[in-house]
Amino acid sequence: MPTSTYRLQIRAGFTLDDAAAVVDYLQDLGVGALYLSPLLKATSGSDHGYDTVDVRMVDPERGGEEGFNNLRGAAAEAGLGVVVDIVPNHLGISVPVENPAWWDVLKNGRESEYAGWFDIDWSRGRITVPILGDDAELSIADGELRYFEHRFPLAPGSWEPGHEPADVHDRQHYELLHFRRGNAELNYRRFFAVTTLAGVRVEEPAVFDATHARVAEWVQQGIAGLRIDHPDGLVDPGGYLRRLREIAPQGWITVEKILEPGEALPADWPVAGTTGYDAMREVNGVFIDGTAAEGFTTLYQTLTGDERSLEEHIGAGKRMVTTDLLPAEIRRMAALVPEVPDAEAALAEVAIAFEVYRSYLPDGAENLDAALERAASRRPELSDTLDALSPRLHDSTDELALRMQQLSGATMAKGIEDTAYYRYSRFIALNEVGGNPDEFGIALDDFHTAQVRRQADQPESMTTLSTHDTKRGEDVRARLAVLSEILPEWTSFAELMLNHSDIPNRAFAYFVAQSLAGVGPIDRPRLHAYVEKAMREASDGTGWVDQDEAFEAAVHALVDAAYDDPELRAAWEALLHRVEAAARSNALGQKLVQITMPGIPDVYQGTEIWEDSLVDPDNRRPVDFANLRGLLAADLGPAIDDSGAAKMQVTRAALRLRRDQPELFTEYSPLTAQGEAVDHLLAFDRGGAVTLATRLPVGLAEAGGWGATTIKLPGSHRDVLTGRTFEGTVSVGDVLADYPVALLVR
Repeated sequence: MPTSTYRLQIRAGFTLDDAAAVVDYLQDLGVGALYLSPLLKATSGSDHGYDTVDVRMVDPERGGEEGFNNLRGAAAEAGLGVVVDIVPNHLGISVPVENPAWWDVLKNGRESEYAGWFDIDWSRGRITVPILGDDAELSIADGELRYFEHRFPLAPGSWEPGHEPADVHDRQHYELLHFRRGNAELNYRRFFAVTTLAGVRVEEPAVFDATHARVAEWVQQGIAGLRIDHPDGLVDPGGYLRRLREIAPQGWITVEKILEPGEALPADWPVAGTTGYDAMREVNGVFIDGTAAEGFTTLYQTLTGDERSLEEHIGAGKRMVTTDLLPAEIRRMAALVPEVPDAEAALAEVAIAFEVYRSYLPDGAENLDAALERAASRRPELSDTLDALSPRLHDSTDELALRMQQLSGATMAKGIEDTAYYRYSRFIALNEVGGNPDEFGIALDDFHTAQVRRQADQPESMTTLSTHDTKRGEDVRARLAVLSEILPEWTSFAELMLNHSDIPNRAFAYFVAQSLAGVGPIDRPRLHAYVEKAMREASDGTGWVDQDEAFEAAVHALVDAAYDDPELRAAWEALLHRVEAAARSNALGQKLVQITMPGIPDVYQGTEIWEDSLVDPDNRRPVDFANLRGLLAADLGPAIDDSGAAKMQVTRAALRLRRDQPELFTEYSPLTAQGEAVDHLLAFDRGGAVTLATRLPVGLAEAGGWGATTIKLPGSHRDVLTGRTFEGTVSVGDVLADYPVALLVR
């Protein structure tokens, strides 16, 4: 069991050998295990690795088998574990020739030895491949069918010299379609709405064994754990995890499972817990001023004219997904119940009505019941259809029920995180993976209750503040949290920005204004790339397939104006100056709380100092490890400056303490201060290690500071950040004189 992890994004620009070269730095930082992004061979040039094409080998672009062996050796010598991210749900098929299993299926159809690997609906007769543009000129070269750079195999005996390429195409086991037809006509399961990621049937024992043979070897070679990507996409997540546990009986296994507030992991999953989005929501929330909710709602509605609730935005986003992105999946399900009229509409309505990602029948049947009831309420004309579908949707052995569980998860993910969270912009600090934008701040008591529960139920679950999937980095959210304390100043800036905006969608203009406040004047191309992705994900004015040039030009013009217009630039810099000290207090506080709270903390690469990352691929930018080494080696003092040394100090101290004295982190007891500033202190005792963190620092300063606020410590303690000692009832202002946080050891 690692005491902590450090996430490294392994790619061609940062290989396994590069990772081995920073093992000594990570050991000195206090890390317990390296946590690696997917390693199996991915599509050439893939920067993320989630598009595995060959399950038999470590990706040569990422360092190959030799690089992985070297890294494991270096980690073992340093006393660090290795945790690997694996992707069981899908394989990459954008370049078919690179995926030997998919290539063979395209070539041999149902007769392929790999046909059972992929979730293909063969009732159409041919595999649909939505790759063509308006110019569908095909050619034949080197015994392959070609479409520009795209290569496809030819079935044995399907081609002789002299035949027209179109005629040869018609004799293949696949049918090349115009790309616009894919969402409606695709006949293989995919990852969400990504046609270049084909679903894998790991529920079949032979497929599981074949696709996990290399993983089993890693376990035998001593890797510490596995991170499971997107288990909700599987037919039977629980069954999959039980099979995985058989090949990794002692491994630390976590799952990328998005839990809605109040939702728990299925009790029979043999895992340590999630990858930490639930913990991230709790930590983010406790540093936000919940009393500002009404003011932010009024401001948002006044400036944007958008009076729709979050629920309405989510409903619209999910409806768009079922209508535009996933009709092929719904049509395939409806074909299982040809005797039921209006089945497509009813099934889509059920998926829209789910308030959690999915059920795991028979577990979670109450969520299915609620979705059916909600669907009938919204669409009473479908009540009879829903009644007819209900028995089969409740039957955990019925293919219809299994596919509904997969459909609801995809609808949630695409409709909420990738659509509604880019449209509803009341306060984008809350619009995060696993977040809840309706939960404007978390009270201290509620935070403590959540940690008591985590310590009791899942003390070895991962916790995190930043991942490769977060919409904005941890320190961006820390800065945005300050806005909840300075509504008048934020209002002035937001009004000025929107007065300079020609974006037809004022809610998105408000989204851009908050993004500027969150990141500051970063390299301009990064911000342009971010707003381009954000507006296309929102699909509310422009989109990925059909761009509105005027809309996009208006968005980019607003970004440029923030940099170039003297009035806007001055207002932007004034706002940043106003929030900077408080933002850094929040950043240090949430970092210390996340590392010391119940669970196994993960540090995303580079976040041991200030960071301003936005959504991927921005958060996969190269990390300057030379700079990090220099900061770590320096004699770190209490200065909280631009270097990020203060955050390095906090991260190092907390990670080292968890590694060197794990017995100090076996309990969780809330600590309460006395005095006028009690609401500004988040404090808890982990069984010998005491965390103190300042919250709502602007309000604290405006009230005159800590004043006579005190806290009673259980015995004599030393602050590992400053070396100072304290005992008994002490002044909070004295303990936090150097930093807005303290880590005290009994």
